[in-house]
Amino acid sequence: MTHDVSETGDAITSTEARHRIFSIVGAATGNLVEWYDFYVYAFTAIYFSAEFFPAGDQTSQLLNTSAIFFAGFLLRPIGSWLFGMIADRYGRRTSMVISVLAMCLGSAIIAVLPTYASIGLAAPILLFLVRVMQGLSVGGEYGTSATYMSEVAIGGRRGFYASFQYVTLIGGQLLATLVLAIEQLFLTQAEMREWGWRVPFAIGAVVAVIAFYLRRGLHETISDETRSKQGSGTIAETFRASGRNFLIVVGFTAGGSLIFYTYTTYMGKYLVNTAGFTKEAATNTMTVVLLVYMLMQPLFGWISDLIGRKTSMILFTGLSTLTTVPLMTAIGATKSPVTAFILITVALAIVSLYTSISGLVKAEMFPAHVRAIGVGLAYAIGNALFGGSAEYVALWLKSANMETTFYWYVTAMMAIGFVVSLIMPNPKKGGYLQGHGTEH
Repeated sequence: MTHDVSETGDAITSTEARHRIFSIVGAATGNLVEWYDFYVYAFTAIYFSAEFFPAGDQTSQLLNTSAIFFAGFLLRPIGSWLFGMIADRYGRRTSMVISVLAMCLGSAIIAVLPTYASIGLAAPILLFLVRVMQGLSVGGEYGTSATYMSEVAIGGRRGFYASFQYVTLIGGQLLATLVLAIEQLFLTQAEMREWGWRVPFAIGAVVAVIAFYLRRGLHETISDETRSKQGSGTIAETFRASGRNFLIVVGFTAGGSLIFYTYTTYMGKYLVNTAGFTKEAATNTMTVVLLVYMLMQPLFGWISDLIGRKTSMILFTGLSTLTTVPLMTAIGATKSPVTAFILITVALAIVSLYTSISGLVKAEMFPAHVRAIGVGLAYAIGNALFGGSAEYVALWLKSANMETTFYWYVTAMMAIGFVVSLIMPNPKKGGYLQGHGTEH
């Protein structure tokens, strides 16, 4: 029998605590695979872009592959609506199982996809269609996994446990960079361009099968009664129940996603194209950066348990507004991998104030019967418009000799996020997870 963990008390047995931790691990493992598969595209694009878009220089080729990366983001709102509806009406577990299967299939197809030289224009078209499917999948993944992990987290330590969503999200990026770094040790540039870029996609497809079996055994967190409520899992009910909160989540997600992708997926290309690093040096630097960033998440999640979500959000947006221009300028000017590592790590420490509680702070704003669709759709809209476009906007401005304009663009979005953080509801004064031990 299932129950709404958001509506129960905090008095739990040690057995139930172990079950909840196991559930977090199970959900997090699938989350890692989902994001690994999605980010492999971004990290290997520098090798396969010419295979699908043979005309033009490196920057124009990367613009084309970044446009397809962005297209995957644009499909996220639809994926969030679809999988959020499934999660709120049919259960979180069902939604998470379907999403990981779709991501698995997409990676398997890319691993064997013919290039432009073999099938001409059909190659980039097929690549685009596969990324559309993966965009739908990952659009549904965030909202459902964020909701699930927030609901099973133990009251009083919810920030700490919910932070493992981003541990595995970043872990997906880290695993993608590690696979790429290992390949670079054993394969030549020509081999990487010819076939080496396919290997990470094949690995992702295989590992996703394991995640599928783990997710099948997860405990469900939403009751039949809640799933059957009128309007459950619908956009109309989401706006009726929490319309203002929905807009607030879109507001701070826009800046949060933009700065996250600036310092993670785009940063490797920035080190190559602007700072003048070799591809190998950029990959190695970002591998270490992402490892440290991943390990930061539980620390900042724990800090949020002490100081509150609202305070964490105000610190994140305020500090990011003040530091983005000087940090991006310094990173672009450095020639030292050590200096680059320090600067990017400082930036990501600030971003950790947000990413460690990203899913949780959103889940606290929606009632259970529209939580997955509310979290996922609000996140997907802000993320698609601003996070997904980060690389494309940065590269386009660079090609137009206006690179520093991108720094100010990020700064402006973080300033908007600061205002939104000031007006957002304070979970310590109530919140939809309050009944299950929201700690403030």
